[in-house]
Amino acid sequence: MAACRGVLLDLDGVIYVGSRLVPGSLAAVARLRASGVPIRFLTNTTRTPHRLLLIKLRGMGLEVGEDELFTPARAARALLASEGLAPRLLVHPALEEDFAGLPGPGLAGDGAPSINVAGQREAVVLGDAGDAFSYAAMNEAYRALGRGAAFLALANNRCFRDEDGGLSLDAGPFVAALSFASRREPVVLGKPSADFFHAALASMGVAPADAVPEGFVMVGDDVESDVGGAMAAGLAGILVRTGKYEAGAEGHIIPPPSAVVDDLAAAVEWVLGGIKG
Repeated sequence: MAACRGVLLDLDGVIYVGSRLVPGSLAAVARLRASGVPIRFLTNTTRTPHRLLLIKLRGMGLEVGEDELFTPARAARALLASEGLAPRLLVHPALEEDFAGLPGPGLAGDGAPSINVAGQREAVVLGDAGDAFSYAAMNEAYRALGRGAAFLALANNRCFRDEDGGLSLDAGPFVAALSFASRREPVVLGKPSADFFHAALASMGVAPADAVPEGFVMVGDDVESDVGGAMAAGLAGILVRTGKYEAGAEGHIIPPPSAVVDDLAAAVEWVLGGIKG
């Protein structure tokens, strides 16, 4: 590929899994920093608010600037504010702080109407709610969509690698259930949305129009959301064999990943290979 001009990194599954660092990941990020290549961190994690995620990363020894970390909740908040929408949240309780101060009916399942007291249109905001997913909460979200609420999905991932080492359901299956029942397609705010990748590029001074300049790369463990989404948005996509990766996953997208490597250290070796001197 052309000399690397910027790298977007997934977090869970690439730098860490749960609370454990992937071996060599911190050194790989440090090598990127030393090369002068701009880095942005993109995550579809919707169980941890932006503030606590920064604290977690710094506690692991990874210094990340607030403007380097892109989360779906931040993107959702910006959209809600710009369009004057009142959120009805179907998210993990820990994530509620990222929506603090916005007018709205609050949590799905509380029976509030789809228009709030200020007359704003309601928006169902669905993330990985974990144990907060219930029939009552899903059904109230479904009813709100039937009343005309906007439908925002913070992410659409199928699964994630859980703390016990097994794969667990992510937000995607619940997004699909509401979409099927309501006959409504959601606005997806995290990966694989091209807008999400382009927002990170814009923070590097890149304003893509029809095509993203060569030399920008996304590294992830999710072949669909991370790699496929990035490639559809005009970036190169590197799939790592850590996190949720399972043998043969690279065959699930067309075109295939730009590269498939063992881990982040190998991905950094691949992207810096185009930089001479």
